[in-house]
Amino acid sequence: MKKNFILLFLILTGMSLTGCDTKENIASTTDNPGESADPITQEKGELTIAAASSLTEGFTEIGAAFEISNNCSVTLSFGSTGTLVEQITNGAPFDIFAAANESAITDLDEKSAIFSDTTQIYAIGRIGIATYKGREIEATTLEDLKNPKIKVIAIASPEHAPYGLAAKQAIEAAGLWDTLEPKIVFGKNIAETLTYLTTGNADVAFIALSQNDETILNFYMIDSSMHAPLNQAMAVIKDTKNEALARQFIEYVNGPKGKEIMQKYGFVTPEE
Repeated sequence: MKKNFILLFLILTGMSLTGCDTKENIASTTDNPGESADPITQEKGELTIAAASSLTEGFTEIGAAFEISNNCSVTLSFGSTGTLVEQITNGAPFDIFAAANESAITDLDEKSAIFSDTTQIYAIGRIGIATYKGREIEATTLEDLKNPKIKVIAIASPEHAPYGLAAKQAIEAAGLWDTLEPKIVFGKNIAETLTYLTTGNADVAFIALSQNDETILNFYMIDSSMHAPLNQAMAVIKDTKNEALARQFIEYVNGPKGKEIMQKYGFVTPEE
């Protein structure tokens, strides 16, 4: 009887110890900071987006709104379209590319670098002549650029930046390229072009409508018939590790909220 009692005691004690171990193991997998018993539901998606410099203001706002609505992280890398194409071709880890034209996306599609079915036009850009308020010089037409007081005109590199190419096309269409070329300096992208103006290193700059700050700039739109359309396209990069979320972002940009933000920054949106 005593032996049976001792045996029973050992069995119950063993069960109790085993139960404590299990509870501690469960606690260790659910209570530790930064860990979850269900990592799938807690995992936060991440996107890295390459975007043309003309999108700096618009995509910064869209990216922040998308993060909130999708509980994810969005990192934006801005630059000239040509430079970004080179980076993507060389394996830069982007999930999405938003170009300042359509041909850059077409070229990447021909190289099988994007998912073809994700290609969408998301905006039509506009370009204009900008001068700085408070300075003596103001130009309202391309002809005004012949003014001898205008010493330096900034445009983005036509070889790398679609907005720079549009600026060159407009100047050529006006028959003024040979006259104005000695005054022209080239920015790496449309953002650097604006910096030339705001820092006083240029008297006039050709910038995107989306960059216009009415508080400090005089801005005069160039007739869109004077240059090739600035149809801006985007697509998901095939090397993405988060294809589903990347596709959602493109749909968001072309959805009601995305279009509202793009229009706010001076872009014409599809079907507008």
